[in-house]
Amino acid sequence: MTDTRTILMIDDDKTLTDLLCEYLSYEGFQLEARHDGISGLAAAKDSKYSLILLDVMMPGLNGFELLKALGGKHATPILMLTAKGDETDKVLGLELGADDYLAKPFQHRELLARINAILRRIDIVQQQQNHNVNYHINHVQMNPATHEVHCHDQLIELTGTEYQLLTLLMENSGSIVSKELISQQVMQRKLSPFDRSIDMHVSNIRRKFSAYAQDDKIKTIRGAGYIFLSGNE
Repeated sequence: MTDTRTILMIDDDKTLTDLLCEYLSYEGFQLEARHDGISGLAAAKDSKYSLILLDVMMPGLNGFELLKALGGKHATPILMLTAKGDETDKVLGLELGADDYLAKPFQHRELLARINAILRRIDIVQQQQNHNVNYHINHVQMNPATHEVHCHDQLIELTGTEYQLLTLLMENSGSIVSKELISQQVMQRKLSPFDRSIDMHVSNIRRKFSAYAQDDKIKTIRGAGYIFLSGNE
């Protein structure tokens, strides 16, 4: 990549952050590190970062507490670094607004692939904003020009991943969208067995809609995928 993007890494493992700082610099990234949750939270509120790498276990303020403090209103995508095989950490991180997760220990190339996938997602959203295609279906309105979503005229705060997932579902309103397609187009990777990230992102969207709507906007088709309901079903 030709331009330099700045990544914020919040992790108390200074050896790891030093290694990644050197590795990512060769891939066109600049990495800034914070080694505790409190200073990390202050830095995370700065909009200059393209992405945040957030460790779960840290002194002072752990990764989950930091996500709660951000309140799910952050514009910067967040990749959680979780304990290997700990499904609870993965699910909780997604519930609190993380865009994706990666289990420690990880290969540097796998981390780079996840980072690039998330940033491609953001680029796609920005391109959609430039096309200015509006959707107004079943009392849900999406305005790509402003990146705003309203449900029954109430503003809904979505993460970047939730926004792109909802865009895909609304583009195909009334039709089944498979998890495989969601994984490829939204998560920018092949669907993995036992990966619950898509389910959690859909659950988060539903929860946010439910504050203003009594009816469910998204229907799960077991073994097939999801449908955004047009309101005529």
